[in-house]
Amino acid sequence: ASGGGTGTASGGTGAAGGGTGTATGGQGGSGGHLPADIVEPGDPGQGDVTFTVRVDQGVRPISPLIYGANWAEDLDGEQRGTSVVRMGGNRLTAYNWENNASNAGSDYMFQNDAHLVGNSPNGDVPGEAVRMLAEDALSHGAAFIATIPICGYVAADKAGDGDVNKTANYLQTRFHPTIARKGAPLSAAPDLGDNAVYQDEFVAWMKQAFPDAFQGEVASVLFSLDNEPDLWNHTHERIHPDPVTYAELVEKNIEFASAVKDVAPNALVTGFVSYGYSGYVSLQDAPDADGNFIEHYLDAMKAAEASAGRRLVDVLDLHWYTEIYANGERITGDDSSPESVEARVQAPRSLWDPTFKEDSWIANDVLNGPITLIPWLRGLIDAHYPGTEIGFTEYNYGGGNHISGAIAQADALGVFGREGVFVATIWDPGEEVSMLRAGVRAFTSYDGKGARFGDTSIHAETSDVAKATVYASIDEADPSRMVLVAINKTAAPLTAAVTLAAYASYTAVDVWQLTAAKADLVAAAAVTPGATNAFTYAMPAHSVSVLVPR
Repeated sequence: ASGGGTGTASGGTGAAGGGTGTATGGQGGSGGHLPADIVEPGDPGQGDVTFTVRVDQGVRPISPLIYGANWAEDLDGEQRGTSVVRMGGNRLTAYNWENNASNAGSDYMFQNDAHLVGNSPNGDVPGEAVRMLAEDALSHGAAFIATIPICGYVAADKAGDGDVNKTANYLQTRFHPTIARKGAPLSAAPDLGDNAVYQDEFVAWMKQAFPDAFQGEVASVLFSLDNEPDLWNHTHERIHPDPVTYAELVEKNIEFASAVKDVAPNALVTGFVSYGYSGYVSLQDAPDADGNFIEHYLDAMKAAEASAGRRLVDVLDLHWYTEIYANGERITGDDSSPESVEARVQAPRSLWDPTFKEDSWIANDVLNGPITLIPWLRGLIDAHYPGTEIGFTEYNYGGGNHISGAIAQADALGVFGREGVFVATIWDPGEEVSMLRAGVRAFTSYDGKGARFGDTSIHAETSDVAKATVYASIDEADPSRMVLVAINKTAAPLTAAVTLAAYASYTAVDVWQLTAAKADLVAAAAVTPGATNAFTYAMPAHSVSVLVPR
């Protein structure tokens, strides 16, 4: 596969470079100081699992950009609170911003057509396909990720006449080269007759179309360097029939990232936008493969910064679709058998858990152990290009209309926040996704009115990670405001014994619950602590609960 609302890209890069630590400055009310005293919890009583939350441990800012989605178009409804919208996927590799033509690649007959603008009366207006989605995102307070085609060619026409290879010399007649720099004055009205499409001119068009988005220290428009280059020779074999090489991809990333930064120096650039694990380690067995490709890429981008005198690529951008199979099917699909449900609700543990070995070829045949994806990536970054952020601009655990999909989605977002991921955009196919979207809203609009998980992660520990997980947050501006997301991964109710070491003494805990009964978070009866900042909470079977002490 190749694939929402407050939050901008403010804050820059480099913050997530070295594991956990303490959030510096800015916390607390007046003067930016934390309150002096922590209220220690009493005894909550017995539970099936215990949740231990401490406001003075594991403190780190949560990037606002982890609550994103690809192609989000329901920002006032099911996708309310989406913090970043990505316009990405296979279609963007050969997207021509000058006339909005694109090529479907292997997804649909390798056809050039007008798919990205549909029946829009402005379909021939330069950049219209991007403008429609970006305008909606930015007007809702979300950031936007645009894709820069770097593969080599973009579609020249919107003929919609099937495979372009039916045309003689199709590469010359049906496509135009995509070129990093125009080398001449940039125009919002590009020359349609020069048989070339310039990407620095596209960035300049973006700046002219959305000037407010490029104000401040960091722009709220990010630029992604194409999409899944490790699969170009399959997905886009008409324009790139040969496997991409280490040397080619590094050269293209440097060239196009530099062109972007020339025009929009405050815009963040993401690369190399790999499709999955084999791409990470060998660029899908690239002809010139020599060692781990992520290491090679980070080394090359570090050297490029030294040469250019500025950072070119800000985010290591990867896609993560779990390779776990259950009941004979990959769990990224819609199977809701007991086997798939159990595998799906456990799958996000591979993002971080050193005690969890999933049943996949990656864990069984390559690593012979746990994947621990984010810590592994963090180690590579620390060793090869410190300050680089981590992004997952496509991921999806399947079960979009099943409570297990909501559980996996909420669990992944909790992990992303706790582990310091910078940007994440779920691949939302737009159909059969009501539970998946509800799982996101546990963090972005749990009350249906925009109430969100906090902006700072704190220590939240479960006694049994296979049965239940918990994530906790406070707000930088008000550290006494605490929000917990509690997840029951089992098919039976569980009682959680919860303790909160906090900057306030709470007298009640408001509750919202997401269960199999309805793809929405529903307010439930508040819980009264049985002791100081200590209580038991009855989690429904297979559920996501939002707990807000007050």
